[in-house]
Amino acid sequence: MTCPFDRAQALEQRQRDQAITAALARARSTGPSLTHCEDCGGEIPEARRALGGKSRCVPCQSLFEEGRR
Repeated sequence: MTCPFDRAQALEQRQRDQAITAALARARSTGPSLTHCEDCGGEIPEARRALGGKSRCVPCQSLFEEGRR
């Protein structure tokens, strides 16, 4: 017979794995990145553009996520 604590731990792990998988799927951007930031016009570094779907430099994206733009 399986211990109730083991079942609870297994359920928690499955739910955590599902939540992580869902978050990673939402976070992935697709398509080409812009070469220059749509907010400030500064160049977006190549390493950031390689991630795909980027339209802002890191400082402008941070402000955007904070709701300032």
